[in-house]
Amino acid sequence: MGLDTLAGRTPDIALTEADREAFDRAKVLLCECEGDTSFRGKVYAELVEDVTGVSLFEEWIPPEVVRRMAAELERCDPVEVAAGAECRYHVSPFEVVELGRFFRLCADRGLGLVGSW
Repeated sequence: MGLDTLAGRTPDIALTEADREAFDRAKVLLCECEGDTSFRGKVYAELVEDVTGVSLFEEWIPPEVVRRMAAELERCDPVEVAAGAECRYHVSPFEVVELGRFFRLCADRGLGLVGSW
């Protein structure tokens, strides 16, 4: 089963032009599905759940949960997390840092996450 994870103001996504521009400027480098405002959730789902305790396999993850997830990803040691990850897909320490950046950008803009599979 595939999973795409998209930033959104609501479960219907509803990003503003300013949101899109912020993601464009940030240039977060993850395995993308539909441009800078999303990533291939299935690639990172196990790692994100291991670090944050929250599954990406949700239709909607509200902004307050995304804020907590961002803090957890920023607190973790990317080298340790990448080395210890027993995921189906190889994830590098760089990608762990980029996940933290994506989640922080969402948190700072009051965005949640939309799961699509």
